[in-house]
Amino acid sequence: MSANNMVQEIRDINLSYLMLAQHFIRTDKDEAVFRLGISREIADLLGDLSVAQVMKLAGGPMMLTRFRFDDVAILGMLTHDSKVQSMAHLHASILLARQPVETIC
Repeated sequence: MSANNMVQEIRDINLSYLMLAQHFIRTDKDEAVFRLGISREIADLLGDLSVAQVMKLAGGPMMLTRFRFDDVAILGMLTHDSKVQSMAHLHASILLARQPVETIC
């Protein structure tokens, strides 16, 4: 994949993510904060973005999302075969909910 294609893929992912995030936020802000792992302040900002602002934000070459599984144990629960897969997902959700919302300084 060429560098130009990679940047275009990132922009497409950013746009999809922002549109999904806005939909979640406008439908159920509390659920969105939990599912997206963002603060209420960020949810408010994302929910209020205009179409032009979304397009501008999505158009950059940097990924707007981040991989939330910094803990190997959580990632392992979700990826390894388990006899009780639904319980593994529930346990991982509980652990993720306990993680503090990331702040950007």
